[in-house]
Amino acid sequence: MNFKSSIPFTKMSGTGNDFILIDHRTQFLGDIDFGEFTRAICRRKFSVGADGLILIENCEEMDFRWRFFNADGSSAEMCGNGARCAARFAFSRGIAPAVMRFSTIAGIIEAEVVGDGVRLRMTPPGDIQLRQHLIVDDSDRVVHSINTGVPHAVLFCDNINSAPVFEWGKIIRYHERFQPAGTNVNFVERRSGSELLVRTYERGVEGETLACGTGAVAAALVAGILGQIQPPVMVTTSGGEQLIIHFSLAGGSDFAISKVFLEGPASFIYEGELSEGALSGQKKNS
Repeated sequence: MNFKSSIPFTKMSGTGNDFILIDHRTQFLGDIDFGEFTRAICRRKFSVGADGLILIENCEEMDFRWRFFNADGSSAEMCGNGARCAARFAFSRGIAPAVMRFSTIAGIIEAEVVGDGVRLRMTPPGDIQLRQHLIVDDSDRVVHSINTGVPHAVLFCDNINSAPVFEWGKIIRYHERFQPAGTNVNFVERRSGSELLVRTYERGVEGETLACGTGAVAAALVAGILGQIQPPVMVTTSGGEQLIIHFSLAGGSDFAISKVFLEGPASFIYEGELSEGALSGQKKNS
């Protein structure tokens, strides 16, 4: 993949989930293979390295449209931490006001930038399935699932530090119950009050990330539906930072969830330009 000039980008982090953001309103990258492009620049040690790529593009109906790609080059419907970064990036560049709406595959996202943090109104959750029994590592495990913009499985555990996140995460991510799309997998430990500890195996990254916004929302909503916790819910990620989840939950068996908000920081790390070496993903001889 060859380019005649360098490509400006911004590196951002949402509670340890890191992203490469590109202002692509002029469509200057043209009709390239964005899967290949994303895999090249998200390779750690060989290029910038990130959990995903975010393109900010024009949208007639909204303040902007985003396109999101996981590190493996696959397109994803939604990413909570990435959406907060996109909102703060767009506000800082004058692309959108502090209170904005933008388009994703999952639907319209509403966001408000307050200082270095962003509060997102999430799309309505769906596909809620509780107390599913799956065979994982030759044992019966209780798994809950919910779609918070992307599919998530939720498992509760007694000790988050000893949870087999990679081993079980990989098995459940590809389990036949969640095919063909697969699922993200969240391991959750409940603490006192309204606090949860969450570790996430992310689909598309194919490993544990330091944070997952939609996963934090999934964990909080499932815990709320099960009557284990009341909103607002404080979620501590494996990166040690915290997200706040707000929601309203109506009684009954239909799990009527509304007014779901994700609140947390979105940090600028650095700005730079991608050169040919970064795009090829090859290590050059010194």
